[in-house]
Amino acid sequence: MNSELLLEQVAGATGIEVNKVKQTVKLLDEGNTVPFIARYRKEATGELTEIQVREIEDKLKFFRNLAQRKEEVLRLIDEQGKLTPDLQKQIEKAVKITEVEDLYRPFRQKKRTRASVAKEKGLEPLAEYLLSFPFMGTLEEKAAAFISEEKNVKTADEALQGARDIVAELVADDPSVRGWVRKYLYTHGTLVTSARESEVDSVYEMYYQFSQPVNKIPTHRVLAINRGEREKILKVKIEVNEDVVLDYIHKKWVKEGSTTTAHVKQAVKDALNRLIFPAVEREVRGELTEAAEQQAVKVFSKNLKHLLLQPPVRGKTVLGIDPAYRTGCKWAVVDETGKLLDTGVVYPTPPQNKVDEAEEIFEQIIDRYNVDIIAIGNGTASRETEQFVVKFIKKYTKKKLQYIIVSEAGASVYSASNLAVKEFPNLDVAQRSAVSIARRLQDPLAELVKIDPKSLGVGQYQHDVNQKLLRENLDNVVESAVNHVGVDLNTASPSLLSYVSGINAAVAQNIVNYREENGPFTNRQQLKKVPRLGPKTYEQCVGFLRIFDGDNPLDKTPIHPESYEVVKRLLKIINCRLDDVGGDDMKNKLSQLDVEETAAKIDVGVPTLRDIVQSLIKPGRDPREELPKPILCSDVISLENLKPGMELKGTVRNVVDFGAFVDIGVKVDGLVHISQMAEGYIKHPLEVVSVGDIVDVRVIDVDIERQRVALSMKK
Repeated sequence: MNSELLLEQVAGATGIEVNKVKQTVKLLDEGNTVPFIARYRKEATGELTEIQVREIEDKLKFFRNLAQRKEEVLRLIDEQGKLTPDLQKQIEKAVKITEVEDLYRPFRQKKRTRASVAKEKGLEPLAEYLLSFPFMGTLEEKAAAFISEEKNVKTADEALQGARDIVAELVADDPSVRGWVRKYLYTHGTLVTSARESEVDSVYEMYYQFSQPVNKIPTHRVLAINRGEREKILKVKIEVNEDVVLDYIHKKWVKEGSTTTAHVKQAVKDALNRLIFPAVEREVRGELTEAAEQQAVKVFSKNLKHLLLQPPVRGKTVLGIDPAYRTGCKWAVVDETGKLLDTGVVYPTPPQNKVDEAEEIFEQIIDRYNVDIIAIGNGTASRETEQFVVKFIKKYTKKKLQYIIVSEAGASVYSASNLAVKEFPNLDVAQRSAVSIARRLQDPLAELVKIDPKSLGVGQYQHDVNQKLLRENLDNVVESAVNHVGVDLNTASPSLLSYVSGINAAVAQNIVNYREENGPFTNRQQLKKVPRLGPKTYEQCVGFLRIFDGDNPLDKTPIHPESYEVVKRLLKIINCRLDDVGGDDMKNKLSQLDVEETAAKIDVGVPTLRDIVQSLIKPGRDPREELPKPILCSDVISLENLKPGMELKGTVRNVVDFGAFVDIGVKVDGLVHISQMAEGYIKHPLEVVSVGDIVDVRVIDVDIERQRVALSMKK
């Protein structure tokens, strides 16, 4: 394919200048990762953001696939000797795969169809006669000439039926007709759903007698309807005004007043109902599903990013609890670095209710390990465990204790994984889960990367969407979050390292093995000694890996080693040494620096120097620490205590198309419907909130029987 045309197509689809697209495509084709390009190649891309670079990557893939399919279709038609200059031009101009497939349809090798059977019987000339629209002659006589015992055509009516089948297929294969009908179904069609059998109680009741214009139906509703159909509870169809569609096709294919007009109209109607409508309806629903999946993945991705980037609670010893009833509450204590100190089990919840014994054990372990915070998983028996913890905190007077409810979504998946078994071979599943709950508070990102993103409970309909699309997008989000924060080379797990730019799972494990065999890394150069970590991988990953107590102060910053010489020239200008990195004198001098003037002096790009200066001012900065810290509690409220009008603080746990679920410290998360999020109109809840946000809410309704709480963020 013409590379200039490809670049123009990508630029047109993304709204990004062609030159920036060209440089970005070049970098991608050279094997550079998106985080590396966005962070360390700003001069080349014109400071494109990571989102823009990913968009270029996506569109590049799409247009290359489209170009490949066009070449294939052109070759296949040419091999049949049927490629005309006009058809070639139409295929080359197509901007969607569906357009290419519509143009290819008449030439596609088909299975045996009614039309192909009729052609085998020699009825093609009769079909051509029908489409010639004669005004003279007798059609019956013409058809009778095709009666043949040898070809199994017994009557004139059979001959006409075969001819109409051929005409129907010709009409159905007309690319302009298919394109028009597809567009008409989308713009004027109505999606209609009904119950497949008697209207039994189910989550799909609202769809038992439901209809909505195809182009107005919300994406989350499409996925719900698809699931109801898949579970054989709903029947789904698209309805349109058939007369309007027939009128359009008649204008293209029919001449009035001919002896064959009625037969061609009959063939057109057959083509529409038997061949066009079912196929185009599938395509339109496929497009709706694709758009719905894209939206669901987009929402999931944004939620996941905010979940991963929740601020860490550092320097605290944490007691993590995995609540339960019959089997008791498993607990684990981890020190401020996340190292496991002790585990056990208490039974303060029903049916055992061994509250006194549990209090005694908790007092001993809090004294022994100087615990600061208690983290409680939000699963089964969470609120009963919370009530026990609150009473215990009130009785415990030796120090101020606080607790927090932590989402345990995916903790059970992690606990049973090979990774968890390898990490804690001597613990049972629930004890591993308690460790995970405690660590999630200390460093959410490092702990959550061990879990399949689909299991983290921040999506909508994640099991209903294209799993390959979901996996690719979620992996991109995790990669983006990990590289945004940076990774401590001497403490990172293989799971965390595998998301660093350029590093795969095997290299990540090799890094950990090298660390275990040779001791902590003292400089970034040592990475070159890690097996299978070649020059390209080193270039891509090294800037995102930090060494906090190493030989070179620059190794704890996001500054890439390729820029260390630039840093030396900069320090010479401001009269500072490497040992001054992070000191007040250097910060003051860098804050007053004229970046543009200095960049010219030391021969470096302005964006690169700007990043270097920021990194030297805050050398060990964790971008998550600038976000609001999670809410720590010391008391509890129950669902029964809630009253309309009460004002509370809460943590956003999940954002979906129709609103946000907020943890306000009771048994269930309350729902803030999209209509209750802002005074004015908003298109999507993500315009207002993100996962992990701390928000002020007001209770507007409490349904104790259905365990539901309605909240408002309006003042």
